[in-house]
Amino acid sequence: METPKIMDYNKKTVSELDVRGKKVLLRCDFNIPLDRETGGVTDTGRIVSALPTINYLLDNGAAVIACSHLGRPKGEWKPELSLKPVCECLAGYLGKPVRMARDVIGSDARRLASETGPGEIMLLENLRFEKGEEANDPQFAAALAGFADIFVSDAFGSVHRNHASVAGVAAFLPAVAGFLLAKELKTIGDVISKPARPFVAILGGSKVSDKIGVIINLIKIADALLIGGGMAYTFTAALGGSVGASLCERDKLDYAREAMSAAREKGLRLLLPVDSVIAAEMSENAQTTIAPSGNIPDGMMGLDVGPQTAEEFAEVIRGAGSAVWNGPMGVFENPKFAAGTLAVARALADSGAMTVVGGGDSAAAVRSFGLADRFTHISTGGGATLEFLEGKILPGVECLLPSESKL
Repeated sequence: METPKIMDYNKKTVSELDVRGKKVLLRCDFNIPLDRETGGVTDTGRIVSALPTINYLLDNGAAVIACSHLGRPKGEWKPELSLKPVCECLAGYLGKPVRMARDVIGSDARRLASETGPGEIMLLENLRFEKGEEANDPQFAAALAGFADIFVSDAFGSVHRNHASVAGVAAFLPAVAGFLLAKELKTIGDVISKPARPFVAILGGSKVSDKIGVIINLIKIADALLIGGGMAYTFTAALGGSVGASLCERDKLDYAREAMSAAREKGLRLLLPVDSVIAAEMSENAQTTIAPSGNIPDGMMGLDVGPQTAEEFAEVIRGAGSAVWNGPMGVFENPKFAAGTLAVARALADSGAMTVVGGGDSAAAVRSFGLADRFTHISTGGGATLEFLEGKILPGVECLLPSESKL
């Protein structure tokens, strides 16, 4: 049986290069929400997270050709997905002009790239306006690489994509990690490869099918696995419980049984909700009650873990040496079903453990509770974080130069 390949996440970083006088193609993650009416940026978080790498490059005399995708135009030019609002916002944060190309690899982009000098920055138009981006077309990748001397990848949220600006350009340029990507790789990589024990993993969200690979990998490396959210009811049903109208993937019951069996064989402590906050609907006016998670009446659905479960989960978390959390415990956007997610967030914040929040809804929950500054790391990735936790090879990481390589 062939041994699975393990991704080397120890990559050379931008701080190890002499960038003075060099043109740098910088892949950012500016895939951010825009106001549908005004077209303005509504969440600047990803722009702010890119600033350390951008400022380092500019302060050290590099000419920066920044690029990113936005939305899913699928190779078509869609004005509403232009990066112009991002460009204006970025210029405001940098306090200096950011020139914007009218195309991606066309004549305007080539002209601006040639004119951009040390300490200056420009931005290409939305990469996904070109079909060659998502197809990882070698000619498109070569054209992007032709703008620069060095490729710096700082878009962790995209490194699981085998796209031209993520992986393809590394075939033509020396490729290294920016500060944001380096932090993501170091923090998540270390917590899953050499965690402080006990290592507690908390998984939530709606579907088991979204996290099958993650569950398999975490069973191998964690000491305790706490499962909440809608996905927990598939496990409860697999044990013969009645889950009413709760979300339940009936075609995944055998998988849930196999996962629980694997956890027992490994000696992993796997906890499921013992009680749930239930209601007939998810509305803010819903009438709620508490019921055993395996005895939910017909027509009622579990929408959050109950108070006993919240306390049991918190007790395990308080004893953790390190912890990874991905997925809320309930429909936390509704205050009636937010208590379980808040309890987990508070327990992690108070634990003293190394704590990693795996992006997406759990990251949004932490921020909404005002607890973001009390976690070791909140990932900027969604799918990339999940695939990293799953142990997959990430194309946008695999292509970067190893830390020990010489240029």
